[in-house]
Amino acid sequence: MEVSLSPEHLDAAVFDLDGVLTDTAGLHEAAWKETFDAFLRRGRPPLAYFSQQDYRAFVDGRRREDGVRAFLASRGIELPEGSESDPPNAETVQGLSRRKNEAVQERLRRDSAPLPGARALLHALRQADIRVAVASSSANAGAVLKATGLDRFVQIRVDGVDSARLDLPSKPDPALFREALKRLEVEPARAAIFEDAIAGITAGRKAGFHTVIGVGRGQHAEALLAAGADMVVPDLSAAEVV
Repeated sequence: MEVSLSPEHLDAAVFDLDGVLTDTAGLHEAAWKETFDAFLRRGRPPLAYFSQQDYRAFVDGRRREDGVRAFLASRGIELPEGSESDPPNAETVQGLSRRKNEAVQERLRRDSAPLPGARALLHALRQADIRVAVASSSANAGAVLKATGLDRFVQIRVDGVDSARLDLPSKPDPALFREALKRLEVEPARAAIFEDAIAGITAGRKAGFHTVIGVGRGQHAEALLAAGADMVVPDLSAAEVV
């Protein structure tokens, strides 16, 4: 399916980052697996290691700390919260969160790249005077946009740093998207959202976007439609500005 975006109906387009504009979703998933599997191996009864299904269900689209809590709860584990000064080897929510961030930082520096169609679509949107925002739960969003060269197309960025500062709840709560729309000065009925996470699709529906577009393939595409996406594209090369 192809998606057509027109300034007749839209004043802005909001994009998630990981798995939508850049290839970093896979990097995050690998960093989560490294973090959680190492934790589960340390002196505990055998528990199922972190899987792709766990990534989708418990951490994708959420703030790091929320992802840690959700995954551990799925394995019947509860850790003390700890503090932001906890080292990465601390067995606390904050310690695991820091360990994951360190694991992903190395991968982001080495392997970040735009996904197919991302650069062309953002350029076309700006040419059509449709404003562009990135709304991501990642605290590394600014660095990734700069590393990939996509930052020059983005007018507004709301990321994990903003979420922490403003105490915004994680998706599926629409707070992150509403903050992006507020900064864009655009009503949700005049904006489209592109998301690859089920939690993000749910948040987009709650925020009242004109069009909620999923990015995914196969069974994940079906799950995005079931979560409320108006349509799903395999990548942004299937979207055009008319």
